[in-house]
Amino acid sequence: MRTLPEPFAGWFAGRGWTPRPHQLALLDAAARGEHVLLLAPTGGGKTLAGFLPSLVDLAGTPRDGLHTLYISPLKALAVDIARNLTAPAAEMGLPITIETRTGDTPVNRRQRQRERPPNLLLTTPESLTLLLSLPDAPEMFAGLSAIVVDEAHALAGTKRGDQLALCMSRLGMLAPAARRVGLSATVAHPDLLRAWISPTAKADDVRLIQTKGGAAPVFDLQLPEGRLPWGGHMGLASAPEIYRRIEAARVTIVFVNTRAQAELIFAALWRLNEAALPIAMHHGSLEIGLRRKVEAAMAEGRLRGVVATASLDLGIDWGDVDQVIQVGAPKGVSRLLQRVGRANHRMDEPSRAVLVPANRFEVVECVAATEAVEAGDLDGEPPRPGGLDVLAQHVLAMACSAPFRSDDLYAEVTRAGPYAALTRRDFDDVVGFVEDGGYALAAYDRFRRLFRDAEGFLHIRGQAAARQLRMNLGTIVEQPLLKVRLRGGGVLGEVEEYFVSTLEPGDCFLFGGQVLRYERLDPAAIIVSRGGEGEPRVPVYGGSRMPLTTYLASRVRAILHDPRRWKHLPEPVKEWLRLQRLKSELPPRDGLLVETFPRGGKWFLVAYTFEGKLAHQTLGMLVTKRMERLGMGPLGYVGTDYVLAIWSAFEPKDVAALFTEDILGDEMEEWLAESSMLRRTFRNIATIAGLIEKTHPGAEKSGRQMTMNSDLIYDVLRRHQPDHILLRATRAEAAQGLTDIARIATLLARVQGRIRHRALKQVSPLAVPALIEEGREWVAGGAEDALLAEAAALVEDATDGAEHFAETLAEVTESVPVRGTSVARAKSRDRRRGGRYIRSTPKMVSGR
Repeated sequence: MRTLPEPFAGWFAGRGWTPRPHQLALLDAAARGEHVLLLAPTGGGKTLAGFLPSLVDLAGTPRDGLHTLYISPLKALAVDIARNLTAPAAEMGLPITIETRTGDTPVNRRQRQRERPPNLLLTTPESLTLLLSLPDAPEMFAGLSAIVVDEAHALAGTKRGDQLALCMSRLGMLAPAARRVGLSATVAHPDLLRAWISPTAKADDVRLIQTKGGAAPVFDLQLPEGRLPWGGHMGLASAPEIYRRIEAARVTIVFVNTRAQAELIFAALWRLNEAALPIAMHHGSLEIGLRRKVEAAMAEGRLRGVVATASLDLGIDWGDVDQVIQVGAPKGVSRLLQRVGRANHRMDEPSRAVLVPANRFEVVECVAATEAVEAGDLDGEPPRPGGLDVLAQHVLAMACSAPFRSDDLYAEVTRAGPYAALTRRDFDDVVGFVEDGGYALAAYDRFRRLFRDAEGFLHIRGQAAARQLRMNLGTIVEQPLLKVRLRGGGVLGEVEEYFVSTLEPGDCFLFGGQVLRYERLDPAAIIVSRGGEGEPRVPVYGGSRMPLTTYLASRVRAILHDPRRWKHLPEPVKEWLRLQRLKSELPPRDGLLVETFPRGGKWFLVAYTFEGKLAHQTLGMLVTKRMERLGMGPLGYVGTDYVLAIWSAFEPKDVAALFTEDILGDEMEEWLAESSMLRRTFRNIATIAGLIEKTHPGAEKSGRQMTMNSDLIYDVLRRHQPDHILLRATRAEAAQGLTDIARIATLLARVQGRIRHRALKQVSPLAVPALIEEGREWVAGGAEDALLAEAAALVEDATDGAEHFAETLAEVTESVPVRGTSVARAKSRDRRRGGRYIRSTPKMVSGR
């Protein structure tokens, strides 16, 4: 094993540090020219290990130009790492230049970086793509020695990861000797991550360095002092306990799962903040300047707590954070470890986390997650094949840099892990689409972006196409957003266009930790003032809810099924499960329990599927279509992360026939043909592929304009070229991800011959949370009192009076009610507004 040279050895010794074995192992790998994937726990010095060989090389052989490229999934992380590297480099007197390049970098610095690149450039996948699209990219990257990818597990398997893999493949052509280093937390599929890092798409070409050990995290389960809620997913009942935890610690990060939850939890904590503790909020819809202020205040130790979403999941090194509080179930073991690692960001000290489940099912999920951590088990889906829409954007970006031959680019692309199995037909179709839009669109000049010369080289068709590409680069397609602008003041952040369309002047809503009054809509912004009367609403963001992982769902089922595994459950949950076993039965581990019972003039079917809310929404649509065919008169459904509940006019019979594998045939095709799902998916894919512009020189398009354009093109392609490459990509993506078809197929295959139907006379204890959810979501206006009485009656029925009305009152009023929508209204609104539903709203399946 190599040793540290001076001045590095002296710098380490001066701080009382000893280089960790994996840091020295990376020095050794660099000397051998090896590509490396380093897996190490949070706080293990991964980032320093990744940079150490570059710093040592530059200290021994100073030089001008770009030596090391560091890619981060977060701009804030790149800025933080640059700050952390600059100080030790200055202390050791190293002749090294370090700069960041992100969307926030000023224009003059960007130009200077192209003319005189720094030794270490820290950037993001989007900025790297833009740099590679420039004509001088070969000169800028020719001397590159190392590529360091931080938080690699957060990129691989995503479209941003596809984009980065293609960029690394291009860098492999421009700088063949550059070694690659992937830095990651421990993952469930290390060989697939090695293949993603590899310059040949082969795992064996990347050395795996894995660090074991480190102090085990310490978990604590925090329940509300009052009664544990049956339903609801915001966790507001535990706000007093969360506040006391913040008060007793130095610095706390309170992680939540959605932006709406962040707003509600922050507001609840602020109401309790009699000690005026400095507490802030951080989520992706807040204005970037506000987020940077929060990050700086945390780094400087000026905050006692911050309420955050996944916007702070990764990497920023705040060593003084001594406590993480996870409000709501974590939804995944790896995700929980990532968040817990933000506390005591040091490998040798235990990270301390408090889990705050919002309801009884979430208690079981939290226990399942902590047991998995103790067992050293991880979860996470394996990376999927690369997206063809991302490839189309990359093809055009590379044409902007220099002309290319199709054969050469195909060979380059298939050296990227996500595209190793890409067929030549798909590649040629993608290039043909970029060239002229494809057969059905070739007559329109606006879709002609490339041309071929006599020697077979493909060239960009003018600088207008290049400008358009650079203005629309990236793979993150959010719902249409409008800025929130304070009257007479600055921008506070952004909300979805759909949410704004539901507001009337005078309505108030919660955003950025304050109550805002909606006044009017200006182009691309809503004007608000502070304050307002009435109960504030909370913006809902599409796609923000995290899915329950398959692995964790399996553990939840195992705990529920086996009373011997209840030892870590609190007494209220044990009693709940005992009541369930008495009145019905416990869900099987590998089968499916389906309960049916009458209530309020309707029949209810509750299936304990445990496949996550997204899968349950799709499954609910498929099952209700089957119920319609069988004459059961389905009226609506709601899916939580744990169960699917359907209500109907007639008693469901032959329940097993509702969950056969062929439901993914006719019902699936019929639903996809009727729904706007494929249209929404197509719009996202067409935007990434460059067919639909997000931004045009001199103007930014509204969401409605983008939707109209994409719908028109979608209809043209379906009619005239149904096998168009973007339609094929749309169908593949809908099946792979947006509808969770794979999870539904696995569920249906697993339960065949193992479906247990219990016909009950009344609601069972385990069904109560779903029915409370159904009741809460449908409440409108003056019906709230009736809802509270109904929810109390549900608990009374399930427990024979063992619970009290006060518990139900607390949990039902925990979240803001929203109006239900009939299927006719939903479809009409869906067409008008780009196919957006509020995720939490149950669907009605008929006009009855």
